Amino acid sequence: MNIVIETPKYSFFKYHKLGSHFHIEFFSPVPAIFNYGFVEDSLAEDGMERDVVVIGPRITQGTVIKRDQFDGILRFVDDSVADDKHIIYLGGFFSKPVYLLYFHIYVVFKFSYYLLIKKKFAVCKVVGIEIFDK
Repeated sequence: MNIVIETPKYSFFKYHKLGSHFHIEFFSPVPAIFNYGFVEDSLAEDGMERDVVVIGPRITQGTVIKRDQFDGILRFVDDSVADDKHIIYLGGFFSKPVYLLYFHIYVVFKFSYYLLIKKKFAVCKVVGIEIFDK
């Protein structure tokens, strides 16, 4: 499978690829502690491509990573819909408690975003992280 990086590690902006361009989706008050992307030609429960969190060094936006399998999954609900994040581990620091803390902070931001900007109540929650045995 091909994983396209949309949001490089340490970015405050979350991007979304539309056609051949990357567009800013929103500004996050906390920078990403991972690279964020999607699986090309896939479809998730939220109607968009399957999300992928790539743990490792910072990767340039638009980079395509080829992988056969995921290393884990972060179970997540966004806008009241299952929005799991698949995990790819390329190396470096990884700690379940740190990543859970990050996503719990992110949930507060997303809930506020839906309430204040989108003017709607939406369930946003972290369910857990599962790391697959190899």
